[in-house]
Amino acid sequence: MANFVFWLIVGLTIGSAILVVQSKKLVYSAYALLFTLLGVTGLYVFLWADFLAVVQVVVYVGGILILIIFGIMLTNKITSVNISNTSVQKSIGSIVLLVFIAGLGFMVYKTPWISVANSEPAQTTETIGRLLMIDYLLPFEVASLLLLGALIAATTLSRKDD
Repeated sequence: MANFVFWLIVGLTIGSAILVVQSKKLVYSAYALLFTLLGVTGLYVFLWADFLAVVQVVVYVGGILILIIFGIMLTNKITSVNISNTSVQKSIGSIVLLVFIAGLGFMVYKTPWISVANSEPAQTTETIGRLLMIDYLLPFEVASLLLLGALIAATTLSRKDD
């Protein structure tokens, strides 16, 4: 049953990612991106990466995707702008994609994979929380202050001058 659920999540992720790229409507692409990000969350769960799965849902689905949808909804009233998303280099992109897939397939085929018994790993959230809040607290706070400064600067630069 686990293999069936895994391949169902893989199919959902790949299928919705293709819809993100191929859809002519921006709103449909945003909703397909929702299912793509949820599929990636499911893959993180299969990898026993519980912290990354929660961060994926909170940051990408809860934050960035909602921001994208709000941006689409707030800018769809523009009638004088003709937006077209047709690609003029599909053949070059297809060739690059096939070369990339062939390279990945060659790498997967030539890698000596080690088979070990499947066992449930220890919880990772407690370890990551201890590292962020005790061992690496100063770099974590410096990064948060840097991001806060970038947010304030972006807000200041995007404000209209009176």
